[in-house]
Amino acid sequence: MKHFITLILLLAFGSETSAQAVRKYSNEFLNIGVDAAALAMANAVTANTNDVNSGYWNPAGLVNLEDNQLSLMHASYFANIALYDYAAFAKPLDDRTALEVSLIRFGVDDILNTTQLIDADGNIDYNRISLFSTADYAFTVSFAREMPVQGLNIGANAKIIRRIIGDFASSWGFGIDLGIQYQTEDWYFGAMARDITTSVNSWAIDEEQFATISDAVEGQNQELPETLEVTIPKLQLGVARNWLINYDYSIKAEIDLMMRFAQTNDLISSSAISATPAAGVEFGYTGIVFIRAGVGNFQEITQLDGSNRIGFQPNIGVGFQYKGIHIDYALTDIGDQSAAIYSNIFSLKLDWELFR
Repeated sequence: MKHFITLILLLAFGSETSAQAVRKYSNEFLNIGVDAAALAMANAVTANTNDVNSGYWNPAGLVNLEDNQLSLMHASYFANIALYDYAAFAKPLDDRTALEVSLIRFGVDDILNTTQLIDADGNIDYNRISLFSTADYAFTVSFAREMPVQGLNIGANAKIIRRIIGDFASSWGFGIDLGIQYQTEDWYFGAMARDITTSVNSWAIDEEQFATISDAVEGQNQELPETLEVTIPKLQLGVARNWLINYDYSIKAEIDLMMRFAQTNDLISSSAISATPAAGVEFGYTGIVFIRAGVGNFQEITQLDGSNRIGFQPNIGVGFQYKGIHIDYALTDIGDQSAAIYSNIFSLKLDWELFR
């Protein structure tokens, strides 16, 4: 399986980037999402996010922090072959501003490199097999500020992106995100614009190592791929409403619209823009136990017979909070309604009062 993934990663890198430098899906690991609570609500949290994970979903929400917070998440994909890790720390600077730093890693480790399996004499030599890893990293600094207009907050992310494919190629990238939230009574509105200036990745390719791939896979393109990727902007809009019932029960609901400025297989698609909706709801009891559900990722999927159907991703989850310890779980894509693969996600969030 890892040998197969090796060929997919290396050949896809060589063919796709040579086709065009501007790609619709560059840095897609940054679209997976963080925090099991948000994933259980199908990522519909842009307007309502208000904790350490706001640095990812909408940095404007960081101004709602009352104390320092630490967030950790680990998830596995493709039968534990790919690992996804996330850590973030947020701190209020004063009553109106907050700062956060976070790190994301998505990688596949210990991949078999069999490009040198056969020696110059045509003999198979298993001692020539080596291991390598492919990994994507994102280091983000987030800043949020409460504006003079009551209920209006803004935030921004500056992110450094590092992508490594063994000794074959590596890249550095940079991008900026901008978020805004507005609250009036129990209604919340939010917008998150990712890669507003477009995010640029500059690749350095080892020509000698790349040549070994072309030689090992007969008939493949012998030319080096492009060394520049540009990630086009994305926009997510959200509106949310909170209810408090008899002081013990709470309900939080949100509807979001995720938009890309390119033609995709999203539910709403045109040559200039594509969009897909998402909705999530959270039921809370005494601020300790939470039950969540959401549906999103509506896509037009082409069947084997050539017909089309609408696929979507339903998610569920639960959460527990006690004395500054938040433990959340999400089961994504229940019922296999979409082309995505279901995953079990756990995340942990700690209020800094635990360490005092």
